[in-house]
Amino acid sequence: MIKVKNVTKKYGNFYSVRNINFEVKEGEIVGFLGRNGAGKTTTMNMITGFIEPTSGEIIVGGYNVDQKPKKVKAQIGYMPEGTPLYSDLTVKEFVGYMAELKLIPRKERKQAIQKAIEVTGLEKVQNNLTKNLSRGYKQRVSLAGAIVGNPKILILDEPTVGLDPRQVIEIRELIKSFRKDHTVLISSHILSEISQICEKVIVIDKGEIIAVDTPENLEKSTTDKTVLNIVVDDVNNKFEVLKDKIEEIENIKLVKENEDKSKEYLVETSSKVDIRRKVSSNCAEENIIILEMKISENSLEDAFIKLVEGRKEYSQKEIEKMQYDKEIDELREEEKIRKEEKENRKQAIKEEKARKRASKEAKKESKNEIKKNKEKTSDKGGSK
Repeated sequence: MIKVKNVTKKYGNFYSVRNINFEVKEGEIVGFLGRNGAGKTTTMNMITGFIEPTSGEIIVGGYNVDQKPKKVKAQIGYMPEGTPLYSDLTVKEFVGYMAELKLIPRKERKQAIQKAIEVTGLEKVQNNLTKNLSRGYKQRVSLAGAIVGNPKILILDEPTVGLDPRQVIEIRELIKSFRKDHTVLISSHILSEISQICEKVIVIDKGEIIAVDTPENLEKSTTDKTVLNIVVDDVNNKFEVLKDKIEEIENIKLVKENEDKSKEYLVETSSKVDIRRKVSSNCAEENIIILEMKISENSLEDAFIKLVEGRKEYSQKEIEKMQYDKEIDELREEEKIRKEEKENRKQAIKEEKARKRASKEAKKESKNEIKKNKEKTSDKGGSK
């Protein structure tokens, strides 16, 4: 549905995004994650056709964004960050204005507007001025503007930013309901929200795509150890001795001591090995009673931090050199392909000539054979 191929966006000497590649398939809800300034909004604006890439290609619904911008925009509903609304319009007027911009036929427009208002739960405030609405309702109005006309693709930039927990849940459930009829690309800083809504995550950092996977796979792949959360009754304070008795334990950290004198610990291992049996048997030997023990799950937040922290900060000169090297490699590859195609053409011509020559010789031999047969027949007739 959306294909981004080797896309770069450059402002002067600054690369906002560099050689990014990813694909969003039909019917997917995909999360687009990145720190502030990572290139998320730039990428979304290029997909919608609002800005042009410096190089590369973006295909939306089978159409190239640069070559067929109207065909692309007709398929997209875009909700920009910050809910930019016209304060002097009512909710219904704003959604109607968006319907006009999308060139929805007049005879279909009224029904399309009403459907967008109903889907986003705006019936009670549809005649209110947008400037008099709460933040939550303004988000809904912006979303209604995006979905009016039932576009195949929805691109939502920070749709829940600034909302209270109840409003976040409402918008989240609304976005989930779009799965049946829409392909959704959603940008958000709230990673727990992305993990609940999206089946795939694209992580961008410093203008580069650094991961594309499911939230579950990212969570698993970015941890190389098991962390146990253990609550114990340890009157003799012997629990930390387990570090010396179990070789896989890398660290034991006291989290807190509870009112009932029980203690909560975090136990980190040096690998993904499950050591719960060893912990249980060693605690029994030391007369330590385990009240609770569970494996601490790695979250999408943990995975995101692991992916982006410590990544090298390239200077502009280094980035330009990498871009130059890439372009040189591409030219060399193109030259190699051209040479191979030239050799293939030569070989094809050579084989065609050989085939024609063989065919010509075969025909000649056939004629000679026919001639010999005729002569033999003629000789036999004369001898009689």
